[in-house]
Amino acid sequence: MKNLKLVNEIQTLLADLTPELQSHGLLRSLPLKLFLALLLNLIIAPTVLAATGGSISRLNAYAIGLLGLVTVGLAIYLMMVMLQPQRF
Repeated sequence: MKNLKLVNEIQTLLADLTPELQSHGLLRSLPLKLFLALLLNLIIAPTVLAATGGSISRLNAYAIGLLGLVTVGLAIYLMMVMLQPQRF
């Protein structure tokens, strides 16, 4: 019962935020970017787990893979800002 209330509150919050996100164009690009990052993490996490020889847990391997994706994404963004500052 408590979970149902929480789900309903989240749905109303998202319904209130949807027009604002659509006006900024974030509604289309954000879910796509998150989906692609999760798919890429499905490739990276087993590689991290295999490289450690199974000495870390599966959850830690996914966390390390996600952290690596965020680090690479920030590095690319900062490199673009340095090379093309007029766009930002």
